[in-house]
Amino acid sequence: MRLKSTLVLLFISSCLFGQYTDQINSNRPGASIGAYSVGTRVIQFEAGTEYRSYKHKGYNNSKVSGKIGFFSLRFGFLKEQLELTYEGVYQLDKQENRLVLPSIEQKREGFLTNFLGIKYLVYDPYKREVEANVYSWKANNDFKWRDLLPAVAITLGANAVIDPETPYPYGNVFDNLFNPVFYRNLRVRTDREPFISGRAILATQHHFFGTWVFVTNVTYDRIMTDFPDLSYILTLTHTINPLWSIYLETQGYNGDKYSDHILRTGAAYLLTDDIQIEATVGVNNKDTPSVFFMNAGVSYRLDFHKDIDPEEKAKNKAARKEEKGIKKGIKKAEKASKKRDRRAKRN
Repeated sequence: MRLKSTLVLLFISSCLFGQYTDQINSNRPGASIGAYSVGTRVIQFEAGTEYRSYKHKGYNNSKVSGKIGFFSLRFGFLKEQLELTYEGVYQLDKQENRLVLPSIEQKREGFLTNFLGIKYLVYDPYKREVEANVYSWKANNDFKWRDLLPAVAITLGANAVIDPETPYPYGNVFDNLFNPVFYRNLRVRTDREPFISGRAILATQHHFFGTWVFVTNVTYDRIMTDFPDLSYILTLTHTINPLWSIYLETQGYNGDKYSDHILRTGAAYLLTDDIQIEATVGVNNKDTPSVFFMNAGVSYRLDFHKDIDPEEKAKNKAARKEEKGIKKGIKKAEKASKKRDRRAKRN
C-alpha cells in the first residue's frame, strides 16, 4: 500500500535498488495509480466489488443501480521501472427509464473498462541511498527540499471494446436515453466505440513528513475515437500506523460525452506483508447524473522478487566482461597457433 512506500523510503536505512518494497504496494484504495511499479518478478492482483447508483435529472430522474466487479493484474518484468498492467471493470445493473409511462426496467451487463498497458518510471528522486538519523526522530520527519520532487511515471496502452453492442459506450450508462424514442423507430444507432483506442497516463508521487503521500494522475483517454476525454485525479494518503492508512481523493472528467467531479474517501488495512484490504465511499457534485457508490476490495501479491546489490551487479558485469575478454583472447591465440601450424607444414 502507499503507506508502506512512505515508511520504506523515509524510515529505513537501506539502498533502494528499485521499486520493490518489503510489503505490498497497491494502487488501491482509490482510482489513481502510483508512480512506482510492483518490482521485478512480482505478480499482483487487485480486485473487489462495488455498489453504484445513478439518478439523472435530465431524464425525468431515470435510475441505474447495480454491482461492479473490478480487477487489475500487475506484473513487474525486465527491470524495476517497468510494469505490465491489465485493468477490467464489469457492470451488472438495472435501468429504470422514466421518460415513458409506465416506466420501463431492463437488466444489462457489460464491460466499462478493458485496458492493457505498460508503465515506466521516468524519474525517481529516492533512487539514491536514504540514510536515517538514529539519534533524531525530528531529523527523519522534518520537511526536506527533496520532498518537492515527485517520482514520475508514464503509462501507455490500449482500451478494447469486446462487445460492439455494449450498453455502456464511452462508459455512458444512460446511452440508450440520449436519443428520442422516434429516433429508435428510424433505427438510428446510439454511439458506438471503436474496438481499439489509446490511453496515456502521467503519474506523479510525492512523499511528505514520513506519513503522507500525494499522488496525481492526468489521463488522456479514448485516443483515436470521436470522443476522447481528459481527466485528473488527486489522492492524499496518510499513514496512521504501520497497518492502517486513510485517504481522500478528488477526480475530474472533461469530455464531450461526460464531465463530472467525484470525491472519494476510504481506508486500507495491511493483513500481511502480501495482503491488503480496503473500503471506499464516493459521490459526485451534480445531478445529471448524480452518483453514489461504495466498494470493498483486496490486493494480493505473489512475491518472487530477488534484490540485486548495485555493487554486486557491477562486479558481476565486470567479471562477465573479463571472462568474455579471456575467451576472446583464447580464441585469438588458438587461431594464431593454427596459422603457425599450417605455415610449419608448408615448410
